[in-house]
Amino acid sequence: MREKQPRFVEVALPLPLFQTFTYAVEEGLANPVGVGSRVVVPLRNGKEIGVVVGLVDVSPLKRKPKAVLESPDPEPAIGSSLLDLCKWMADYYIVPLGVTLRTVLPAALTGAESPNPTRKTQRIVRLGVDIPSLLQRDKIFARARQQRAIFELIESLGGRTTVEQLTNQAEFSPSVLKALEKRGYIIIENEEVERDPFSTRGGISATRLKPTPAQQAAVDAMASADKGEVFLLHGITGSGKTLVYIELLRRIVDERGQTAIVLVPEIALTPQTVDRFRAAFGDRIAVLHSALSEGERYDAWLALKRGDKRIVVGARSAVFAPLENLGAIIVDEEHESSYKQGETPRYHAREVAIVRAKNEGAVTVLGSATPSLESWANASSGKYKLLTLPERVGGGKLPDVQVIDLRKLPTVYTGMAQGGIDYGAVIREPLHDAIVECMRRREQSILLLNRRGYSSFVQCIDCGSVATCPHCSITLTHHRNPERLICHYCLHKEDPRPDCPRCGGRNLRQRGLGTQQVERLLSERFPSARIARMDFDTTSGKWAHTRILDRVGAGDVDILLGTQMIAKGLDFPNVTLVGVVDADVGINFPDFRASERCFQLLSQVSGRAGRGVKGGRVLIQTRLPAHHAVRYAVSHDYVSFVRDEMEGRIDPPYPPNVRLANIVFTGLVEDSTARLAIHAGEWLRELITTRAGEEVTVVGPAPCPIERIKSRWRWHVLLKSAHPGELTRVGRYFMERFEVPNTAQLRVTLDRDPVALL
Repeated sequence: MREKQPRFVEVALPLPLFQTFTYAVEEGLANPVGVGSRVVVPLRNGKEIGVVVGLVDVSPLKRKPKAVLESPDPEPAIGSSLLDLCKWMADYYIVPLGVTLRTVLPAALTGAESPNPTRKTQRIVRLGVDIPSLLQRDKIFARARQQRAIFELIESLGGRTTVEQLTNQAEFSPSVLKALEKRGYIIIENEEVERDPFSTRGGISATRLKPTPAQQAAVDAMASADKGEVFLLHGITGSGKTLVYIELLRRIVDERGQTAIVLVPEIALTPQTVDRFRAAFGDRIAVLHSALSEGERYDAWLALKRGDKRIVVGARSAVFAPLENLGAIIVDEEHESSYKQGETPRYHAREVAIVRAKNEGAVTVLGSATPSLESWANASSGKYKLLTLPERVGGGKLPDVQVIDLRKLPTVYTGMAQGGIDYGAVIREPLHDAIVECMRRREQSILLLNRRGYSSFVQCIDCGSVATCPHCSITLTHHRNPERLICHYCLHKEDPRPDCPRCGGRNLRQRGLGTQQVERLLSERFPSARIARMDFDTTSGKWAHTRILDRVGAGDVDILLGTQMIAKGLDFPNVTLVGVVDADVGINFPDFRASERCFQLLSQVSGRAGRGVKGGRVLIQTRLPAHHAVRYAVSHDYVSFVRDEMEGRIDPPYPPNVRLANIVFTGLVEDSTARLAIHAGEWLRELITTRAGEEVTVVGPAPCPIERIKSRWRWHVLLKSAHPGELTRVGRYFMERFEVPNTAQLRVTLDRDPVALL
C-alpha cells in the first residue's frame, strides 16, 4: 500500500538565502515524497530542483503554497545520515542548507529540466529459447546462409554478445538480425551499461603483501577502535601507508561486511593508487575523479547507493558517497590543500570526513608523512590517536639529501639557450653530474619546479614595466607552444608584443623560470634523453596524467620534470635521483602557511627517491639554505619543523592556536569595494564589543594580497577566535544581517578555516 503523502513539505533550494520554502504536495505525483527526496518545484518564472528537509501538515504561509511539480525518484536521493551531515556543514561553514545539499548530489541529478538522468545503454543479442540442432539448421537456413553464419557466430561467443561486437567481427546487413529476431532464433534488447572508465586497466598483481610488525600494529589498533575514533597515521615516505589502508579495509569490508571511503588528493589519484585498491577488492571499488564525465560520475554514485560497490576511492567530493553501514573513512595525504573546496560551500573534506565518521560510528584515518599542524596538535592533545610508521618497508632507507646554494655563481657557463638563460645557472654542476650518472646507470630521475610556463614574466629593461593581466593583479606568464602570455587566474591570453606598451622600447626580457624552459634546457643538453613534463598544461586532457605516469612505470622516461603534482603518490623503484630546481618558489608568499607548504613539498618530493633496492639521493637548489623549512626537510625532521613553526604562530596567533574565518569583499569598483570592507570592519567591531567576553578578534580590513582577480577588486577582514562556537555565531549573524549595497556587483563570501589568505 502506498504511503500517505504529506500535505506540505519544507524544501531547501540552492539559493543564497538562509531559509527553506514551503510547497504543497498534491495527488498524481509519480513517486512518494519524503525527507531527503528530490523534488522539482516552481520558482519565480521557472523551476528548480530542491531537497525535502521537512514534512508538515499545516502550512506556515498565509497564502496557499505552490505545488510540487515532480518527484523524480522512487526513494530519497539523500539518506538521513547525509542530510544530518549537510545540516552540520550549513551551520559550521555558514552557508544555506540548499547549497550544501546541491554539493552532495552528482551534477546529473541537479538539472530541473531533466531531473531523470538516462543511463548509457547498449544493444544486446542473445540466442532464443529454441536452439536448432545441426541437422535442423541445414533445412532452416538453406536459403539464408548469412543468417546461419551470424547465428553460429553468436553461439560461438557464448550465446550472448553486443550488436557492436557482432558488427566488428562480421560484415552483414541489419536486416539479417531483424530476420533472425522475427523467426525467434535471437532476442535483441537494450541493456544498461555501467560506465567504468578504469575497467580497461589490468591492474597489478593481486599478490597479498605481508604487513611489517609496525604496519600490523597500526591495523590492529584501528580495527579494534571505538566507533567514531580518529587516528593520525604518521608514516615516513615509503613506510607502506597504502598497505595499512588495504589491510584495514579487508577487516572492515571483507570480515564485517561494512563499506568504506578512501579520499586522496586529486592529483595523487594516480593509476598506481587505483590499481592497488582494485587488485585487492576488484569490482567492489568505485572511482570518482575530476576527469570523469557527468554520466560516469552518476553511474558510480548509483552503484554505491544500490550497494553494488562497497568502497569508493576519490577526491574530496567522494566524502559524500551514498554508502550505508559505513565502517571507515581514510584521508590519505591529509595535509593537502586540495581537500579544501574553493567555491561555496568552502568545506574541508578532512573535517567533513571526521564529522561524518563520528555520526555514523565509523573510524577515521588521517595519513601523511608531513601532517598538517592542526592534525598534529590534535594528536598531541589526545583528541586524535597517533600511530607511527617510522621506517621504510623492505629495509629501505630515506635518501641522502644535499643542498646546493644558488647564491653562489656557477663555475661553468655552457652557453645561452633560447630565452637568454644559461643551462649552468639553472642546473648547477652537482645536479647536472647526478643526472649524467643516473642516465649512465639507466636509472630514472625526477626534477621538481613548482612553476609552470616558460618564464614567470616579461619585463622592459628600459622602463622596468612588467606585462600584467588586465583583469587580475598578477603578472602574465610566458608560455611556448603556442607562444602566449597567460594569466593563471582568469586564463586571459594575449600574444607577446615586440615593444613595451608603456615606453615603446624594444628591449624586452623574459624573467624567471618555468617548467617549459627547464624542459627545453634539458632537451638541448641531453638530446638522447626521454623527457616527460607533467604540469597543468600537459595534464589538462582526460587521462593525460595517467598516460605520462604509465610511461614512467614502463621505463620509457629517463627524466620526469614537473610541478607539485609529481611530489606525491608515486612509487617507482628505478627513480634514484630527485632534484629540486628551485626550492624557494612560494616560500615567501604573504601567507602564514607558506613555510609549512614548502616543507611538505620538499619532504614529499624527496620521498620519491630511493624506494627500491638501488637507494637514492636528493639535491635541493635554494637561495635560503638556512630557512627552517629547508633545513628540516634536508634532515627529514618533521618534529623539529613543527616545533619551530608553532613558535611563529603564537604572536600573532594563527592556526592551530586559533580558528580563522576570512570574509572577502569583492566588486567591480575599487572604491566601492574598499568602502564596503571598511564599513564591515566597523560593523563587526561594534557587534563584538556589545557581546560579553569579546572572544572574537577582528583583523583588518585590508586589500587581499592579490588585489584583483577576474576584474573584481578584493578586500578582506579576518576573524580570529579560540572558540569555534563563538566564531560560528558571529559569522552567521554577520552573513544573515549585514546589508550589501546593490551596486558595483558587490559580493561577500565567508571562508571558514581557510588554507590560504591570498
